[in-house]
Amino acid sequence: MGVLAALSLIASDLRPTFARPLALFAVGWGAALAWRESRRPKTCFVIPTDGQVRVDGVVVSAFRVDWRGTLAFARWIDSEGRTQRRVWWPDTLPRHRRRELRLALPVETAPRAAL
Repeated sequence: MGVLAALSLIASDLRPTFARPLALFAVGWGAALAWRESRRPKTCFVIPTDGQVRVDGVVVSAFRVDWRGTLAFARWIDSEGRTQRRVWWPDTLPRHRRRELRLALPVETAPRAAL
């Protein structure tokens, strides 16, 4: 994404004296973000049938997964009371893991409208 940002800056109507340094900054920032994300430790989720979800071995509260098509959005409150989030795209969560996640969580049904 940093490379695309740099190309869009160069292709814009910005003066070259501004566009080139900003393009270099965009490439550098994109590389720094990619490096940071590659160093982030993997998160382990355990969703047992008794309902006490564990994230990295710690029991969490208010664990919830929302689905938007094939995207999965997980949200929970950690032991320090902070809200944590993770998002899985189809290329980061394989099909069999998506299915396993859907089956592990209870189905929430929307209330029916009164007639």
